[in-house]
Amino acid sequence: MTLPLGSDFWYYTFMAKSNKVVPQNRRGRPATGRDPVTAIRLSIELRENVDAWAAKQPEAPSRSEAIRRLVELGLQVKMPARPVSNPGRKLRAQELATKAIEKMIDPAAPPEERAQRRSRLTKGPTEFREARVDLPKAKGK
Repeated sequence: MTLPLGSDFWYYTFMAKSNKVVPQNRRGRPATGRDPVTAIRLSIELRENVDAWAAKQPEAPSRSEAIRRLVELGLQVKMPARPVSNPGRKLRAQELATKAIEKMIDPAAPPEERAQRRSRLTKGPTEFREARVDLPKAKGK
């Protein structure tokens, strides 16, 4: 059976479909891992320190692996919430405050009253205690 040349059969058989979705090839190297790449800038000194640390490791990891390990180690360290101040400076400040308060307090007052006045002066008035940033906050408030 032969069909005439003008038939729709020839057209639909040999012509490309215009509505067909053709996946386009992506350019570049295919992805090798699931994790996204994060680029960072390192100074020469920091890069040398990372390389020196990596050289001391038993399996001598690459720079990328060394940076990953160092970041993981840094994230595992538990840091205190507040930086620890120098205890010597704190003691010196307490001594100076005590001397200044002793000059202000009446020397004729009994020792209990002087201690009460000293603590009242160092803690401050009750109205302002909640506004002080150098004292820890009460747990219930």
